[in-house]
Amino acid sequence: MIRTAQISVSSHTLGFYHAVFGGELKTMTFAEGGMVQDPADADKVMHGQIETDDLTLMASDSPSSMPAPTVSNISVSLSGDDEARLTGYWEGLSDGATVIEPLTKAPWGDTFGMLTDRFGVTWLVNISGVPA
Repeated sequence: MIRTAQISVSSHTLGFYHAVFGGELKTMTFAEGGMVQDPADADKVMHGQIETDDLTLMASDSPSSMPAPTVSNISVSLSGDDEARLTGYWEGLSDGATVIEPLTKAPWGDTFGMLTDRFGVTWLVNISGVPA
């Protein structure tokens, strides 16, 4: 789940991730779910989900009635052996991002990179190396 004190899971944010990962995007706001206690929460995302053949990414906003999470330094890891797919995800996430570690061959034999995307979420991408 992506939830930080720094970002709001707006339809714009989920739209960006949907453009990166593809698949099917489903969202429900607090208003659509009939769960509005504060009018300021009406358009916040209660349930957001991107579903692909091999990935499920879920996100939600915190309503104003819940204390905001105190941790804002989360990271999300994407790992696997499909080099083309993971490199594509990396390239998509890189748009407007700060690259911390370029996607390159790592000492342990895999290809690894780390970036903080335009919304402040840190992503680690690890592409499994070919076994010796």
